[in-house]
Amino acid sequence: MAIIVDKVQKKKDIALACKNLFVNNSLKDLTVSKIAKNAGISKGSIYDYFQNKEEIVFELLYHLMMEHDERKKKKLTNTASTKERVKIFAEFFYSDETKELREIYKDFISISLSTPNEELANFQTECVTRYFNWMCEIIQEGIDKGELLPESINIAKGLFALGEGMFISSNITHTIDDLEKELNQNIDVIFSLIEVKK
Repeated sequence: MAIIVDKVQKKKDIALACKNLFVNNSLKDLTVSKIAKNAGISKGSIYDYFQNKEEIVFELLYHLMMEHDERKKKKLTNTASTKERVKIFAEFFYSDETKELREIYKDFISISLSTPNEELANFQTECVTRYFNWMCEIIQEGIDKGELLPESINIAKGLFALGEGMFISSNITHTIDDLEKELNQNIDVIFSLIEVKK
C-alpha cells in the first residue's frame, strides 16, 4: 500500500527544519543541496515540494509570521493605550524576540527587489494588506475610544510604513544607531498630533 504524504504539512516541515540554516546564512550562500541535507531529505525530494530555494524562504517566512502574529495579538489584547499598541506593532523591527524572523525577512526583501515575479508580488501584497488592515483596526479602535482624532485613520498607512522604512534604511545605510529609540520617538511625535487633547 502506498504511503500518502500530506504535501502541505511536508512543505511546512521542510521549511521549519531549515530555519536555523536561513537565519545564520545569506540565501545567496545556500544551495538546494545544503538545504536538503539540513532538512534530512534528498535534493530530489526538495524539488517535489519547492521549485527553488526562494520558495522555501516564502514558506518559512509565512509560518514564522503566523506564529509571530499570534504572540503579537496576545500582547495587543493586554495593552489599553492606542499609542502603546502601535509601539507593540512596531516591535517586530527591533525586538530580540523577532530577530530570527527579521533575518529571514531581509532575505525576502532582497528577493522581492532583485527578482520580482507574480507569485512573490501576490505574497507581498497579501502580507502588506493583512498588516495594513491590522494597523487600521488599531487606529480605528483608538478613534472609537475617543483617544484619537477621527482623521487619524488617514495616517494608518503612514504609521504602518514608518517601521518598515526605518528598518530597511537602518540595514542599508546604517544611519540609525538605535532603531527602537528612533522609531518610538517618531510614534510619540505622530501621536502628539493625532491624540485628542484632554
